[in-house]
Amino acid sequence: MNAVSREQRERIIALLTNASADPAVRAVVITATGRGFCAGADLRGERPEASATGSPADGSHTSGSAASDVSPAGGRERVPGDVARMIRLGAQPFIAAVLDCEKPVIAAVNGTAAGIGAHLVFACDLVLASESARFIEVFVRRGLVPDGGGAYLLPRLVGPQRAKELMFFGDALSAVDAERMGLVNRVVAADDLEKTARAWAERLAQGPTRALALTKHLVNASLDTDRASAFAAEASAVEIAMTTRDANEGVASFVERRTPEYRGR
Repeated sequence: MNAVSREQRERIIALLTNASADPAVRAVVITATGRGFCAGADLRGERPEASATGSPADGSHTSGSAASDVSPAGGRERVPGDVARMIRLGAQPFIAAVLDCEKPVIAAVNGTAAGIGAHLVFACDLVLASESARFIEVFVRRGLVPDGGGAYLLPRLVGPQRAKELMFFGDALSAVDAERMGLVNRVVAADDLEKTARAWAERLAQGPTRALALTKHLVNASLDTDRASAFAAEASAVEIAMTTRDANEGVASFVERRTPEYRGR
């Protein structure tokens, strides 16, 4: 079910960081193979007390959190501050890597996304979901508090009342209901998921990449700032965008009445 290990988490962070820096990368798709998208954090191999959060139907040891996959150094007894440090160094950078990626990120959700897996989806810029996809705020089922930015992301996507409903009850949310609530852009048949994700990614890859990055930043920051700051950031972003080659190409193509050919620069 693609539960995320520490190694997988760090690799995804590195891939997203590299995508930001590589001009040849114009869009990113996060998807998975098998029955599920991501069942949460992989706790297999942890000490028994660290894995006592329960197991899903397939028998693997997972929880909502990507933080529980780190034990205190040297196997010592856990002390106050250890868990908060794990969150700061684990689940939070994992989600932040998606939010901070300077390229548009599409989630193509092929199955269940639970816990940190659901938050990985919610952090993406666009979300496509298979008809069989489900989203589960599994933390309450384990007696845990949502991590990985869940309490930050969900209210901004669906409002505080809906967010509390999802987090208080931990019920599975179908793809159709997720689309209705605004968590998913489009639900497609399972056979069409990869094709649709590729079509969206290719369309984004043909766009003005730097302008998209600036737009993403403005939208992500819009709910955390006042109007004056938002307007100032907007003016600066427009100024920066106007210095790019793609902006020049966009204007020239309009004047010449032709389709623009953006290069992402």
